[in-house]
Amino acid sequence: MKSMEEMIAAAQKAAETIQTQMGEAQAKLDTIEVEGTAGGGLVKVRASARGRIIGVEIDDSLMKPEEKQMVEDLVAAAFNDARDKADRKSAEEMQKIQGGMGLPPGFNLPGM
Repeated sequence: MKSMEEMIAAAQKAAETIQTQMGEAQAKLDTIEVEGTAGGGLVKVRASARGRIIGVEIDDSLMKPEEKQMVEDLVAAAFNDARDKADRKSAEEMQKIQGGMGLPPGFNLPGM
């Protein structure tokens, strides 16, 4: 039978391993790109799966003063699309990592 100290040490080691893997996962998410679009591709927003915005592209055809409100709406829609895709990609990656740790599906690690 293991002593209490051995069990605590094992639990601390497991927690450190999980923290290391989560840090690696966060870094990986920042390298995965998603693209949100709106207006049939007239506005594109590139983001990392972690949610960092990388770039915005607006088609020249929209660059008219009278189109200002529509452009603003399309940019907001493209950002939301990118955010949604980033969230889904992030969830997929977290599932892979948790599966690799032997955690049950749907198990939410604190801080994730």
